[in-house]
Amino acid sequence: MSLGLKNISLTWKIVGVFAGTIIFLGLAIVGSVYYLTGQALQEQIEKRTSSLALNLSDAAAGHVLAKNRLDLHALVSKYVRLDGVAYAFIEGGNGEILAHSFATFPRDLWRPLTFDERREEHRRISLVDGKKTYETRVPILEGQAGAAYVALWGDGVEEEIYRALMPIVGLVTVVLLVGTVVAALLARSIIRPIIGLTTLADKMSRGDLETPIEIESADEIGKLAHSLERMRASLKSAMAHLNRRTNAHELDVNNAHLSRGLK
Repeated sequence: MSLGLKNISLTWKIVGVFAGTIIFLGLAIVGSVYYLTGQALQEQIEKRTSSLALNLSDAAAGHVLAKNRLDLHALVSKYVRLDGVAYAFIEGGNGEILAHSFATFPRDLWRPLTFDERREEHRRISLVDGKKTYETRVPILEGQAGAAYVALWGDGVEEEIYRALMPIVGLVTVVLLVGTVVAALLARSIIRPIIGLTTLADKMSRGDLETPIEIESADEIGKLAHSLERMRASLKSAMAHLNRRTNAHELDVNNAHLSRGLK
């Protein structure tokens, strides 16, 4: 893996870091929005089911005491026609189901309650025909006359979450694309002078000390350029000094040979 990373160009490393950071932040934002939206919608669902169940409890109290099942069925049928309502049913004080909105009442939705349990409001998540529902139970006359149950479909909550997430996902996607383009341009602007310095350093290694290094910037690349320029100047001076000494030595040798020849 380390060898693979070494073979990746600096440009792609910079682009990868920028894109990876943006993706990480984007996923974090999407996750946070999903969680917060889910929590907010969950609270709204609980408030709505509580309100509907409380209204059903108040409306059903007189009919329960009068044991008027026809009116209870009509009342439950009216509530189940409300937008998003999955089901509704009325439980009597003795635990008997007095009215419900199902063709056949699913027994797994009901369990015997103690008097203390029937006096308390209760929420739960249940499955009806394989679909998630959010149910709230509200006591009727403080539990003495039974309880009213109302549930809302859960797919509506998920649809609301998706509708809230889609603009965020679109925005994150746009930011990712723009960030990648900006990262590529930034990487190119950073790499271009480095490539130029690499080319000049390669020429210096082959003996070309005449090409000056001219990069006017105060950043690290500028400092590197100034260092290479000082090195070029030093090498050029050293080479010139060495050439002078070599020429002087050759001149002395030639003079010595000439003197011996004259003798």
